[in-house]
Amino acid sequence: MKRKIIAFGNHYHEFIRSLNEKEREKVKYLLSLLETRDRVPSKFIKLIQDGLFELRMEYESNIYRIFFIFDEGNIVVLFNCFQKKTQKTPKREIEKALKLKAAYYEQKRTTNI
Repeated sequence: MKRKIIAFGNHYHEFIRSLNEKEREKVKYLLSLLETRDRVPSKFIKLIQDGLFELRMEYESNIYRIFFIFDEGNIVVLFNCFQKKTQKTPKREIEKALKLKAAYYEQKRTTNI
């Protein structure tokens, strides 16, 4: 399987720039799993709600999350990302991702991206 990975907005790119080299390598590795594997281990992916998933990454003592959706089965659309500092995923981050998801589909509908 080969999926196409795209970032919607600038959230993902800003997040990547904030990471160190080793953290960026780990993100690239996890994205390569999403890109090439039919099934990614559940320790790396979790369904949040309404087709919104989180890519789960741990590096040293830091925990990171990248929200994404599958579009048309072969496209992965990345939204907001953050460093997780509490046990539960912050509700405001989920709400932000859901708003970005809605904006993505609206833009796709109106501009045919």
